[in-house]
Amino acid sequence: MPIQQLPDHLINQIAAGEVIDRPSSIVKELLENSIDAGATQIDIELENGGVRLIKIRDNGSGIVSDEMPLALCRHATSKIASLDDLTDVRTMGFRGEALSSIAAVSRLTLTSRTDGAEHGLEVHFDSTTGQTTQKPASHQKGTTVKVADLFFNVPARRKFLRTDKTELNHIENAIRRIALGAWHVGFTLTHNQKQLLRWPAIANNSDSKAQSEADQSEKIESMEHASAERLQGVLGQEFMQNALYFYRESDDLCLHGWLAQPTFSRSQADMQYFYVNQRMIRDKTISHAIKHAYSDLLYHSRQPAYVVYLEMNPREVDVNVHPGKLEVRFRDSRRLHGFVSASVKEALATVTSGTVVQKAGAPDEPASAEVAMAGAPVAQAFSAAAAVSDSGQRRPPGSGYTQFPQQSNMALPVKEHGEIYRDLVSGGNGAQAGGSIAEGLEAEEFPPLGFAVAHLHGAFILAQSHQGLVMVDAHAAHERITYERLKDQYEQGSVRSQPLLLPLTVHVSEQEAVLAEKHSDTLNSIGLQVDNRGPAQLLIRTIPVELQSADAEQLLRDVLSDLVEHGSSERVREEIYKLLSLMACHGSVRANRKLTTTEMNALLRSMERTPNSGQCNHGRPTWIEFSVKQLNDFFLRGR
Repeated sequence: MPIQQLPDHLINQIAAGEVIDRPSSIVKELLENSIDAGATQIDIELENGGVRLIKIRDNGSGIVSDEMPLALCRHATSKIASLDDLTDVRTMGFRGEALSSIAAVSRLTLTSRTDGAEHGLEVHFDSTTGQTTQKPASHQKGTTVKVADLFFNVPARRKFLRTDKTELNHIENAIRRIALGAWHVGFTLTHNQKQLLRWPAIANNSDSKAQSEADQSEKIESMEHASAERLQGVLGQEFMQNALYFYRESDDLCLHGWLAQPTFSRSQADMQYFYVNQRMIRDKTISHAIKHAYSDLLYHSRQPAYVVYLEMNPREVDVNVHPGKLEVRFRDSRRLHGFVSASVKEALATVTSGTVVQKAGAPDEPASAEVAMAGAPVAQAFSAAAAVSDSGQRRPPGSGYTQFPQQSNMALPVKEHGEIYRDLVSGGNGAQAGGSIAEGLEAEEFPPLGFAVAHLHGAFILAQSHQGLVMVDAHAAHERITYERLKDQYEQGSVRSQPLLLPLTVHVSEQEAVLAEKHSDTLNSIGLQVDNRGPAQLLIRTIPVELQSADAEQLLRDVLSDLVEHGSSERVREEIYKLLSLMACHGSVRANRKLTTTEMNALLRSMERTPNSGQCNHGRPTWIEFSVKQLNDFFLRGR
């Protein structure tokens, strides 16, 4: 067959295959256009899962009548005009092929009116002839796009569509992803004349540049409130009851959002939303960074849940590497990986058992009386980066661990908790009956986890808190405390290395050999001394002392693999942490060992001061609290 120029209609249909694979793709592209047009309200109407009809109406700026036919042409856009614009993209859409691609595989009608125009204009595109017809139309300011009979002229594509219910589910997910990044826009969704979703626009005053600490505080509070209200509607109350809001800044990077507590984990990564400059993306570097921050907090292969927003200079990220704009390329992915991982890890570390929590729905709704598990923070949770001591002074998370020897002589941090605990330390009557001390105390005199009153079945601590009743798994809690203390001790010193009796030769690729030489300082810092023995051979001379029984060859290969993919490696640290976790497990309070009230109270106080104490090293919850209202309900009191 000779080389020939393809006809325009076939070119458009081929291009449509890159952008439009199902109704949800159309909804995504049109919603992004509406947001770029400054819309604050978008209404979506569907029929038959979007296959028969997709109608999207917005109250944005509209399209000038003279430009409407041009808007349906390939690569026609108002969002970029030069190569320089392409390196500084600040809009959701910019390629200019969405409307033309949609028009090539459907019956498309575009209606729009700008502010001040006497009337709107309706343009209909005939994909079989490539001709457009237009006529005046009554329309409010904004744009309506009507897409009918999707793939009517491409039956081979239409047969790959699923049931209406499946296609509708994909559309709802697309709307959900966009709505979580555009709080200032209201959304409604109607399917077959039945309204399914209604999310009002949320006022957000965080866009202005902060000029002072007070302004910055107001900005953070505004973002927290706006995102919380939208998340409440989109992801539901359960996520909000188990999520912590955090905010971190570093030079030109700003990271904020909601992190679900580790005990609110998922079997799959279906509740992970990450946004770069309001655009949701999927990126291996980011996913790895966040998963690493949760690394020793999750139970087995569970997945974390989060909604996180990254704001950065648009010139530092290339959003033009994927037709659907789901993937991006960062200029300095190594720096970004470190910033994201450290920020998330630091935020999670602030959630200790001392975190004062208030169960709530939306930010302004009254608190409910659901069970508080593992120190679960909610919409009203603090967003500070440091823990706050009982004296009101801020201190870095992880400071002031209480050591627990196996003997029954654990000491309480009396200097921090004042007169309330002196009777406990002295071993008087109060030390044997925490409940008697709790009687008559004011709310502010109660420590967050209360006072121990009993040790049940040799495993559980029962405590009276100001809110109600707290139960603690003593072994799980002590395991986390010991583990965090061991990690802290490890981090205070450098990694000790041990020479191998016989250096180990490892055969690698030439690329890996070059990489090992390039990162020799990094390898030395984690206890691995590696020399080049040839173009494709490495010689391992030392390994970390703590990992002397590990497979040195596999360890090196794993580290090199991390360096290739992420530019850095936490492999040695992770392996050492696994060893420390095992040590903590074997060195913690065992079941059926009777604890005195003094020991139990010491454990509670240390939990309140230890990062990540809401769950053990394996991701299981360490404590649970029942409110007084719940206890009354259990026994039908007041009915």
